[in-house]
Amino acid sequence: MTTSPPIVAVYPGSFDPVTLGHEDVARRTLRVCDRLVVAVAESSSQSKRHLFEVPERLEIMREVFAGDPGIECVSFSGLLVDFAREMGARFIVRGLRAVSDFEYEFQMAQMNRELWDAAETVFLAPDVPYSFLSASLVREVASLGGDVTSFVSPPVHERLRRRFG
Repeated sequence: MTTSPPIVAVYPGSFDPVTLGHEDVARRTLRVCDRLVVAVAESSSQSKRHLFEVPERLEIMREVFAGDPGIECVSFSGLLVDFAREMGARFIVRGLRAVSDFEYEFQMAQMNRELWDAAETVFLAPDVPYSFLSASLVREVASLGGDVTSFVSPPVHERLRRRFG
């Protein structure tokens, strides 16, 4: 009897901070893979000012996904396709909130495919309550003193509270 190797997926992003939308996409990805590597990019293809440094984002994410044995949180630098190949990933997962996300994500998926012909990208839409949610929106609301408890898990909320008072 032969056993097939586990299906590995990579879910890359900045996750600054990780939102309930990110969590939703990650946990639902486990329906189609055995192991999900949630990969915090040390450098971003889009220039952003970060709220949390990579080590703190990883610490937060490991708290958030502590009850999910199929999810591993790591950081990476360099090309995503090189990292995905190193992880033995069968596919890359990306969340799509709105049509406006599609053009950029489609270009990235096509470029990744050009760089590594085995790079398959799967797009998942978050559950409806999270379809508008973005990390940058959460950062902005939190920085202005708004209540973000319905958008992030308790470990994230605590870090935001400490950061912004």
